[in-house]
Amino acid sequence: MATPIRPKATRAMAPRLLALALLATLLGCAQGGNAAAPSSPTSREQPPMDAELQTMVRAALADATRRAPPGAAAPTLVRAERVTWPDGSIGCPQPGRMYTMALVPGYRILIQSGAEQLDYHASLRGQPALCPAGRATGAMPDSRVY
Repeated sequence: MATPIRPKATRAMAPRLLALALLATLLGCAQGGNAAAPSSPTSREQPPMDAELQTMVRAALADATRRAPPGAAAPTLVRAERVTWPDGSIGCPQPGRMYTMALVPGYRILIQSGAEQLDYHASLRGQPALCPAGRATGAMPDSRVY
């Protein structure tokens, strides 16, 4: 009997399937363990997070957890997206500072912590930094919202 031939595409999909499984686990944790919770009617199917963004989300959640008051509910991921920042301030300029006027690819991560929504910004090479409310500027979306 002949051995079935497996296309190379099947092997190439393994990292994507692993990322999808990790995303499902993260979403299940963010929804209080209920991975089967219904999605909102306006939500659209999202691509799996890449490994770099997963690392950024974990770092942002860890920082949000450290900032939360004792006994508060665990912070949850609201949205994570790849963006292009309009300059070196990565969307969070500090008064009196000058920044490079070059496009900077990066990430924006929104975390819900109690009644507060925390806005984390990062370049592709940096760590996510909390941008205080009122100081955040817009980014150019990269059309990949997670």
